[in-house]
Amino acid sequence: MSRDLTKKAAEMLLKGATLLSEPCPYCSGVRVMKEGHALCINCGREPEKKETTIEVKQQTEKTGLEVILEKKLSELSKELEQETNHEKQQEILRSINSLIETTKKLQHKQ
Repeated sequence: MSRDLTKKAAEMLLKGATLLSEPCPYCSGVRVMKEGHALCINCGREPEKKETTIEVKQQTEKTGLEVILEKKLSELSKELEQETNHEKQQEILRSINSLIETTKKLQHKQ
């Protein structure tokens, strides 16, 4: 995961982007989406526009808990960007991973 991609994804989250539950179709990495633009944090590739359009529709049907989880993910992303202590970074990443897994489970129930 490149530092530039991570920084770009964090900036997108700060500007209202959402983390997608579906992994990147190329590398299975975490993706961030803003205004129909999906970015893989791992490889930087984007899926075809057709797939992105479907994802936008799915993201509009969120439960209250999903909205809360996304807010927490955004807060943790901001915290991770500022953190310099390696151990604290790892702790934040574990929390982010846990929130992503919970979000996936919620979306698979629907």
